[in-house]
Amino acid sequence: MTSTAARTALDLTSDLPVTDLEDLYRDLHRHPELSLREHRTAGTLAGRLAKAGYETTEGVGGTGVVGRLRNGDGPTVLLRADMDALPVQEATGLPYASRTDGVMHACGHDLHVTWLTGAAAALAAGRDTWRGTLLVVGQPAEETGQGAARMVADGLYERFGRPDVLLGQHAAPGPAGLYPHAPGLIMSASTDVDIVVHGRGGHGSRPEATVDPVVTAAYLVTRLQTVVSRELAAGEAAVLTVGRIEAGTRHNIIPSEARVSLNLRSRSEEVRQRMLAAIRRIAHGECLAAGCPREPEVTVGSTFPVTVNDAATDTTVAAVHGEVFGADTVFDPGPAMGSEDFPELALGSIPYSYWFVTTTPAEVWEQAPGDTFPEKFAAVPSNHSPHFAPDLPTIGPGVRTLVSGALAVLSGA
Repeated sequence: MTSTAARTALDLTSDLPVTDLEDLYRDLHRHPELSLREHRTAGTLAGRLAKAGYETTEGVGGTGVVGRLRNGDGPTVLLRADMDALPVQEATGLPYASRTDGVMHACGHDLHVTWLTGAAAALAAGRDTWRGTLLVVGQPAEETGQGAARMVADGLYERFGRPDVLLGQHAAPGPAGLYPHAPGLIMSASTDVDIVVHGRGGHGSRPEATVDPVVTAAYLVTRLQTVVSRELAAGEAAVLTVGRIEAGTRHNIIPSEARVSLNLRSRSEEVRQRMLAAIRRIAHGECLAAGCPREPEVTVGSTFPVTVNDAATDTTVAAVHGEVFGADTVFDPGPAMGSEDFPELALGSIPYSYWFVTTTPAEVWEQAPGDTFPEKFAAVPSNHSPHFAPDLPTIGPGVRTLVSGALAVLSGA
């Protein structure tokens, strides 16, 4: 028997303004904005929320947007979408490709805002079917790990009320039409680390008179690959990526310093600390071996927490998604190595459910090399790729996931 939440969600989303939402998505995609610069995006979302009947506030935590709809006694449910884009040059060739050079919605946040807008309007129009309060949040700066914490620090809950449940979702690669859930750990922690190697610069023709930081940085990059492969147990899940190396200005100048930027992924604080200790030890060791005039600088930067769903909440939301879309569309993929700052909104105690919506167009999936799911999954454009292009027909289902998830938590009328 289908639950009331599922039946109501299907009813409230049976006549979505899909054409309008597709136009909104194309507009957001054409005009991407980097973290904490999402002024146009925030204004567009705020205007849509106000039109739907929400008490709307802009500028929360910088460029965040909050819409509140109070509808009698009942739980308070927060629906969140992140708004920022990435410093990526788009290569999709889409007719609605980014018009901002070097900036692209390569992670689907434009789709998230579109989903949130559609869900907020549908729930407002159907307010006679539920009781409680909706907090609709457009969050800035997810990509830099700043946005959620900034909104909380700016009095998000003191000003608009503390929610009983948080709900969020993310576009992901995979054949469109799947809704992966995990009733526990679903995303890993992330930590950025910057290393400065100090050498002694000079002329490229006289390396013997210098201490070359480029060579030391190269040894450092190679040695760092052993942190995961040789210092962590085989059963531990972790990733260490060197994302940037910078040094020098000319072909024939040996620079005085080199910079190496790392990103770590881990699923426990213990593993994270072991990785950081190994990085510091290796950096100091390589610089000592090279005779560097100064010890290296190792700085820990942005850190994202692990994302751990509340089992009861996620089971409830996953169940209604199974009813709405079919039981075979909902499955537990196991924890991903990606990271999110969404848990910062939970303050360590508010239960939440966070899930994925697969968005790869059918023809792209079918044409991808490989015969198995993992082979195709590895071949299709992923988040942060300059070729990432979600399927437009996922707009309706993405609205429906949020509406049905909210109704599974809100009180019936």
